[in-house]
Amino acid sequence: MKTILKKIKIHPLFVFFVIVFILIGRFRFILYFTLIILIHEFGHIIMSVLFKWNIDRIIILPFGGLIKYDEKVNRALLEEFLIAINGIIVQYTFFLIFRNLIDYKYFNFINYFIIIFNLLPIYPLDGSKILNVFFNIITSFKKSILLTLIVSYITIIILSFTLFDINKLSIFIIYFLFKETTKLYNEKEFLFNKFLLERNLYKFKFKLKKTIKNVNEMKRDYKHLFHINGNYITEKAYLKNMFDKII
Repeated sequence: MKTILKKIKIHPLFVFFVIVFILIGRFRFILYFTLIILIHEFGHIIMSVLFKWNIDRIIILPFGGLIKYDEKVNRALLEEFLIAINGIIVQYTFFLIFRNLIDYKYFNFINYFIIIFNLLPIYPLDGSKILNVFFNIITSFKKSILLTLIVSYITIIILSFTLFDINKLSIFIIYFLFKETTKLYNEKEFLFNKFLLERNLYKFKFKLKKTIKNVNEMKRDYKHLFHINGNYITEKAYLKNMFDKII
């Protein structure tokens, strides 16, 4: 737990908004908001530790938390799904237990706001991660990234028209989400190459098997057999040959 606590980073804007809310007399609001954010992130952390995912850092932002991992791309999709959904599960469980014990009129609003916001299909929110797991189930790893980007950008545009005139915080939220989504866009080729390199370097045990024609069709949680010019080549042999040519 001490190691996890050391990885928590408070974003300067979070500190700024805490100070602003205290100065305008909204101490209880920011107190409960912060508490629920921490409980939500604790849900992610519990599942991450259970599956032995390496947490790089935990960033506390004005509208929620963000966990960055130093992990293999080829971790099991079920693990990724459970980590993504567990923040909401733990938060909502806390809400159900304490909603009749906490006498604060905005307690319900804060809980539902954080849940609904995190379910938006925008990278890197929980909704996007859950949707990305679904995309990886139905299509290739490469296409799943593209679909995640498309959905994220479309939702950001809709959100921009919806929230732009509400308050100053919404501008920061939209900018942050756009920046993170664009970062994913810029890293999509790196992630794909990392996905392939991991398959070449490490031994993954996948129960599902699929015959494909090229690396662009490769999927997470699948072991592949390449069918090229009438010949069948194992995934390991194909990737080894591919990377040997690059080197």
